[in-house]
Amino acid sequence: MFSPQTNYFDANLPGTGKTIRIETYHDAKVFMRRWVIRDKDPALRALLRHMERANSIATADTAIGQLRQALSSRGLLGLAGP
Repeated sequence: MFSPQTNYFDANLPGTGKTIRIETYHDAKVFMRRWVIRDKDPALRALLRHMERANSIATADTAIGQLRQALSSRGLLGLAGP
């Protein structure tokens, strides 16, 4: 349904020490689901709901941007990526 992102990024899942490359919208949703399970933050749950309700490319891009911002504010955004 959604095409792969041209601007991938790496994210660190809290508590695992692993870096995960997020290249597609599906990768971002899976990452968010795992992150919400680990961290019960209501803001993250709201972002996950927003991602799961995305029904257009524009909405999906906005959700990806919000994910990157959330990762960056928590110091979990990886170094790789454009």
